[in-house]
Amino acid sequence: MSPYLLYGLIGYLAGSIPTGVLLGRVVGRDPRHHGSGNIGASNVTRTLGKRWGLVTLVVDTLKGAIPTFVALRWADFDVALVTGFLATFGHCFPIWLRFRGGKGVATAFGTVVVILPVVAIIAAMLWITIVHLTRVPTFGSLTAAALFVGLPHVESHPFTLHLFTLALALLILIRHGKNLGVLRKRRALERAKEKRGRR
Repeated sequence: MSPYLLYGLIGYLAGSIPTGVLLGRVVGRDPRHHGSGNIGASNVTRTLGKRWGLVTLVVDTLKGAIPTFVALRWADFDVALVTGFLATFGHCFPIWLRFRGGKGVATAFGTVVVILPVVAIIAAMLWITIVHLTRVPTFGSLTAAALFVGLPHVESHPFTLHLFTLALALLILIRHGKNLGVLRKRRALERAKEKRGRR
């Protein structure tokens, strides 16, 4: 079997593990039916509590990091890139949940930690800062995704790596489309209120 197919399948299946849903069954509260309906760490934190949100964050990160590390260790660099992307794709579109998954940020971060650890650390620090200042995880996530693409250009890297980071960023952007729509509507309502207040 082709190493791309073998490790890619391992990555996808690992990424497809619905951490938030499984923890919700332990607690007795399905995050898909509460809050934003998302299975990622942010909504799990809101619906199940900080402890379970942290567990979700760690496990979702490991879903990306472990398959990517295994592929990098036992196959080669390009196979690891494919494995990491498919792990993230699996989190976003898990076969077990009829392809309705999370946003992919934590799992993508796990893959980048293995491939580009310095970029991952910088992105994580900026994500924390932006979320702390704005209280909007979407802004932090999209900024981190942009860094995944931009920072590798500072040094010389293979073309396949740039394709990998671009694919990750586009996947994260697509998965945040609904969030961006909600933010735009919220901003429009705020502006309408401001106009009425000035009259």
